[in-house]
Amino acid sequence: MAVLAKSRPRHAAPAPVSKIRHRDGWWAAFFLAPQVAGLFVFLIFPLGFAVALAFMKWDGLGDKSWVGFDNFAAMLTDQDFGTAIWNTLKLALMTVPLGLGLALVIAVALNTIKGKGFYRVLYFLPVVTSSVAVALMWQVILASGDYGILNNTFLKWGITLPAWLEDPVWVQVAIAVVTIWSSLGLNVVIFLAGLQTIPPQLVEAARIDGASPVRIFRSVTLPLISPTIFFTLIVSLISSLQAFDQIYVLVDPQHNDGARTIVYQVYELGFQKFEFGLSSAAALILLVLTLIVTLVQFGAQKRFVHYDS
Repeated sequence: MAVLAKSRPRHAAPAPVSKIRHRDGWWAAFFLAPQVAGLFVFLIFPLGFAVALAFMKWDGLGDKSWVGFDNFAAMLTDQDFGTAIWNTLKLALMTVPLGLGLALVIAVALNTIKGKGFYRVLYFLPVVTSSVAVALMWQVILASGDYGILNNTFLKWGITLPAWLEDPVWVQVAIAVVTIWSSLGLNVVIFLAGLQTIPPQLVEAARIDGASPVRIFRSVTLPLISPTIFFTLIVSLISSLQAFDQIYVLVDPQHNDGARTIVYQVYELGFQKFEFGLSSAAALILLVLTLIVTLVQFGAQKRFVHYDS
């Protein structure tokens, strides 16, 4: 019996809790290390370097020299940068209200018909299309030369249209049209998702009470999708303030001040004139402008955004 008792297997004592936590911490650090390294290399370090560079004068090759706030003073007094700020704000004022309003109308119409998934794909196609391809397509449509589809079509009917891509005023209208068209699908899909979360019982109850479709839309639909509207408003405004790629392909802002934006100013100073200090200062001014616009929207959301809680 003593021999049998000795041959019984003994269970190993459980490891201390502190040792298990220590081991799990090392494994967590091991798996998080690539992400943290990428975050530091591609986000934190470039952002910090750009902030430091905004207070320096550097051409990318020579020695850096500290200039303090001279870069910011030079940008705020520069006529081209003032034009870029004004053009960017005008582009936002033209594209955001019209784009969101049109997307909301289309989403409400699609929400009441069958086969909305097919139309949703059609509207979303410009979003997944290359922005360069979209700009080149619209360049052919809006050109005022021999190959401009829109102008030549109306010219056959005796109607002369303006030079969309050459005139400093009309080029802003052209950019707004292209921007609204290319971002319309994303906003339609987002609004459709918001509309489908509305309980049908509320709409039916309002209809039984005798509310007209307009009153249902104003008193039921809009309040319930106000968080969705607020989200698309934030995203659309930030996107409009950072507009660059389509504008750069559609028209040359260097020869047309009507197409000059803040991001193009950053690109021109940094990669054409190699004035990286001024370019970083312009980028920081854009960052501050974006933060101000976003904070104003968050402050105003209490008046028109209604959450379920």
